[in-house]
Amino acid sequence: MELKRSAVIMAGGRGERFWPQSRLRRPKHLLPVVGETPMLRQTIDRLDGLVPAERVWVITNSEQVDAVREICPEIPAEQIVAEPVGRDTAPAVALAALLVEQNSGDHAFAMLPADHVIGNTEAFRADLLAGFDAAEKDPVIATIGITPTFPATGYGYIQSKASDTTKALPVERFVEKPDLPTAESYLSNGGFYWNAGIFIWRPSTILGAIENHCPALHESFSSIRNALAAGEPLSAILPREYPQLEKISIDYAVMEKAENVVMVQSTFDWDDVGSWPAIERHHPKNDDGNIFKGTVVSEQSANNLVLTEGGHLIGLVGVEDLMVIHTPDATLICPKDRAQDVKKLVKQVEALKDGKSYL
Repeated sequence: MELKRSAVIMAGGRGERFWPQSRLRRPKHLLPVVGETPMLRQTIDRLDGLVPAERVWVITNSEQVDAVREICPEIPAEQIVAEPVGRDTAPAVALAALLVEQNSGDHAFAMLPADHVIGNTEAFRADLLAGFDAAEKDPVIATIGITPTFPATGYGYIQSKASDTTKALPVERFVEKPDLPTAESYLSNGGFYWNAGIFIWRPSTILGAIENHCPALHESFSSIRNALAAGEPLSAILPREYPQLEKISIDYAVMEKAENVVMVQSTFDWDDVGSWPAIERHHPKNDDGNIFKGTVVSEQSANNLVLTEGGHLIGLVGVEDLMVIHTPDATLICPKDRAQDVKKLVKQVEALKDGKSYL
């Protein structure tokens, strides 16, 4: 039997922590935050040889559809699907399963974030293939766990036990983002992996798990499934049905409750580059510890991150540990250790009388 493997990429976020470069219509995953091409383009390129373009789907939002189509011209236009409103990852997963089921039957598909930095593409493909193999062999939810390199408090974790007999390890539990002492204990004890949000499953497996563990969402999606089966276009179904769906993550809805979960331990380098300081891990520093992109001069300034566009000159004198992000219409100046608060600043921008023009 031919294996009609598919992939669905989640690409609808706003990337608020990367403001002002990241905007609603062209957020982080549509920008070359790390590398020379947009993050979404890199994600699709990593699937080469595993999943053909005609079986790749992108779930985004209406503001980003045109940009996604521009970046991914080989993906059929009807497979770039806009959510009318954001409802977190569980509804996106359920929608993805219905689309793959309608298009390819009950063949396994991968669910991938659009905006991660992954090194060693061949290792990634091998690990993803191991996840496909597991999901095709048994009715399991397969995920990829990232071996932690520091006690991160911004990631969820997966607990699993190593095995010499199988590539797909049984998962004991998913755990929420920990505090620092807990994260440190995870690293010292071993058996804990970062949850990268990469999943592989058959449509029947994940839809069955949603039915078992999140029946309200399952019931809501029954009407979408029936409308699709009746031949109604998705463009008519989603605006009517999607706003009624519960807003819930796939981790809360399913992963923390499911028992049929296995994990492939990653053999590739991974980074979710969640805020501006994270890109420092991917760019060389000068002798003063600065990272400059664009036209920048500095005097007695150290450990700064500066990005400037359009030939605009940035000058630094006697400052340390700042990030300065300049775009044609907005400039951010912030201590690097306050990077997580950029999201709060964006809320203030949104509240301005003309704030929408800066988002």
